[in-house]
Amino acid sequence: MSPDPFGPAMLGPVHLRNRVIKAATFEGRTPDALVTDELIEFHRRVAAGGAAMTTVAYCAVAPEGRTDRHQIWMRPDAVPGLQKLTDAVHAEGAAASAQIGHAGPVANAASNRLPALAPGRQFNPLGLRFTHAATESDLRRVIDAHAGAARLAVRAGFDAVELHFGHNYLLSSFLSPLENKRTDSYGGSLENRARLVRQTADAVRRAVGDSIAVLAKFNMDDGVRGGFRGAESLTVAQWLAADGNLDALELTVGSSLRNPMFLFRGDVPIREFAAQFPPLQRWGIRLGGRKFLRTYPYRETYLLDEALKFRAALDLPLILLGGIASRAAIDTAMTNGFEFVAMARALLYDPNLINQLRAEERTVSPCTHCNRCMPTIYERTRCVLTETDITSATPGSAPSTKLTKN
Repeated sequence: MSPDPFGPAMLGPVHLRNRVIKAATFEGRTPDALVTDELIEFHRRVAAGGAAMTTVAYCAVAPEGRTDRHQIWMRPDAVPGLQKLTDAVHAEGAAASAQIGHAGPVANAASNRLPALAPGRQFNPLGLRFTHAATESDLRRVIDAHAGAARLAVRAGFDAVELHFGHNYLLSSFLSPLENKRTDSYGGSLENRARLVRQTADAVRRAVGDSIAVLAKFNMDDGVRGGFRGAESLTVAQWLAADGNLDALELTVGSSLRNPMFLFRGDVPIREFAAQFPPLQRWGIRLGGRKFLRTYPYRETYLLDEALKFRAALDLPLILLGGIASRAAIDTAMTNGFEFVAMARALLYDPNLINQLRAEERTVSPCTHCNRCMPTIYERTRCVLTETDITSATPGSAPSTKLTKN
């Protein structure tokens, strides 16, 4: 018998009031790389809307690990603001998770004013610079930084941390045979390419013990020919489960470097994306954006078929992501053995959706999956259909802070 999605559940050591999690979506509300009142309100409203847990994204483990310099990076100065955020979420009856990671080759080196790390030297169009090939010393520092960030998350009152093992961010790029051409102990065989994610999960678990839940956002498929996918992905997931350091995997797909729309599905707002960039990059996006931002039709639970392969092979709790926007989609996940679901775009449209689904006031989100919310991460993430964001801003008001890419 499948569980009640709106009944209480355990995620590692954490008691959750239901099985619906707000997925990590960069909020665009940290202009000084620190928590703002707007960020707190963003997550408070998700919590008040019925989510079991809301995920703060993105908390980089090092300053060069941000996709741009406006993102939070985990340091003692960030703890007081993060504590206010978790207090606000807890006051609404929800739990809070911090997504921690290192953007690696997805980082904008020009914005960060620091070299971007990658398995090897490559040109990064985001910052119009070459990446720095990470040394083993760099990798040890990154592993330690994840552990340190997790300890800070505990100090700040978080109930969980989510390790970013997806989307060709640093740790995901090491898994990819396309991105990782190294010949040392971190390259070549699958065992070597998986070494960094396994060492990181182990270091984080050692750092926090059983005080909080440790999750990982994990790529099932990069969506790129020659990338990390198929049997390799399933094998690494089995290794991570056997290592015993994770309480759950949130299954994802796509590459922020090469094929981001493989995750999102639906319409591709090329014009809106281009408008967020300086003239040279804007021209490039308008001209060649369709090759990078490919179109994939949207349907409910669009990652289910791939995720079922992982469900059949793993005892570890799994979180189904992708096309979860209705009561029927949630029930489908529960029926197929997934312990939790994660929502993103539907909660941008209406942060109160989970309460409505539970009360049967609504059965499906009105979100159209136009994806015009995606370019708003550069100013303040919101649904443009309603012309509101999920803070207390007046509908239709202009963002108070413009975030740029350089």
